[in-house]
Amino acid sequence: MTDLSGVPPLRDPVMVAAFEGWNDAGEAASGAVAHLERVWGAQSVGELDPEEYHDFQVNRPSVGTDDDGRRTITWPTTRLYWARPPGGNRDIVIVRGIEPSMRWRRFIGEILHYADELKVGTMITLGALLADVPHTRPIPVTTTSDDERLLDKLAVEPSRYEGPTGIVGVLQDAAMKAGLPSLSLWAAVPHYVGQSPSPKATLALLRRIEDVLDVTVPLGELPEDARAWERGVDELAEEDSEIGEYVRQLEQAKDTADLPEASGEAIAKEFERYLRRRRPDDEGGKPGML
Repeated sequence: MTDLSGVPPLRDPVMVAAFEGWNDAGEAASGAVAHLERVWGAQSVGELDPEEYHDFQVNRPSVGTDDDGRRTITWPTTRLYWARPPGGNRDIVIVRGIEPSMRWRRFIGEILHYADELKVGTMITLGALLADVPHTRPIPVTTTSDDERLLDKLAVEPSRYEGPTGIVGVLQDAAMKAGLPSLSLWAAVPHYVGQSPSPKATLALLRRIEDVLDVTVPLGELPEDARAWERGVDELAEEDSEIGEYVRQLEQAKDTADLPEASGEAIAKEFERYLRRRRPDDEGGKPGML
């Protein structure tokens, strides 16, 4: 077990977790937590022992050179960090790793142990899946929870999915059974351009995190990366008539489905979320939705 003695007392912490692999189309979810680590200057808490959870013929270690020119081996594992977003009133525990190859229940138990030791009050898991959505429209992000309080407070729906699941689904279920309020954010990545990276999907997840936590996430070059990605897919669709026609069909279906959302009430609600996210309250911080 990782020694947590070096971690200061955290303020109303929220855990945000994502894992490479089956749950991470276009590396959108793992890319989102990696972005949070960078822009919030996250500090290391520790890591899980990779010997316990990974088949190294499936997820191989990598060799590289450190700053002193020495050869080093980096092992596939799950790492924990903590961050204190500027201007916020709560801290974030970030979990970024790889879906384990074995001992899932022990793996989940260790994650929840750290959540308990760090007094995490809410867990947010991130995922991304391939879907029939057009790249030219905003990336859909589905928010679900099985916690009654969060369902009411965030006006989200319980998950209706049935079928095979990954480590994100197992973690979500275990958190609920442990009494830890949790919600899951899933970005839908256009399946015809599902290769990594998918910056537009990463951006969509980060903006949803801003909404949920009422924090401002510095986005850096990510919006331009997303626009460049979209332009590249536009060129692909122009060069391939079958892809172009398919994209137009997806656009028509998406626009028809979204017509009820273009109401004055929906627009006003979106503007309120924008202002709340970027206007400090009277205390100088930002009120959390959770």
